[in-house]
Amino acid sequence: MKTKKSLFNFFPAALLILIAILTANSLKAQDVKFYPQENSSYPFSKAVKAGDITFVSGILGTDKDGKLSPDFKIQSKQVMENIKARLTELGLGMKDVVKCTVMIKDMSKWADFNEIYKTYFEPDRYPARSAFGVTGLALGAEMEVEVAAYSGKVK
Repeated sequence: MKTKKSLFNFFPAALLILIAILTANSLKAQDVKFYPQENSSYPFSKAVKAGDITFVSGILGTDKDGKLSPDFKIQSKQVMENIKARLTELGLGMKDVVKCTVMIKDMSKWADFNEIYKTYFEPDRYPARSAFGVTGLALGAEMEVEVAAYSGKVK
């Protein structure tokens, strides 16, 4: 029974990958939209919409002045607020998130991150999620979060 339960934990991510593969085979150039960074020195888009899925690049917990708080919980809340703001900018919301990837420097603070993270989603609609412990992130951030959201077709 334990094996079945762990297999079901991977089902949402596997489903997202299958949708992406099937969609990719039928995508045309007009079905892909790139959202470039305002700062052109960054070599990546802030988001890319491919078919029904919008992939949001990794976001840090910087404030409006581009500064990181040294406090882990403040950075955790700010990274989630920044994800929410980016999704809003793209015409989406937290309810549209289907996959989340979290990179965190100190895994001993995982529970602190989860305490904040879970307040951004309905308990019966948590997205599939992967998490990685890392040794370093841009600007010395404590965590970086990227999401994929269901967005419907590009019009």
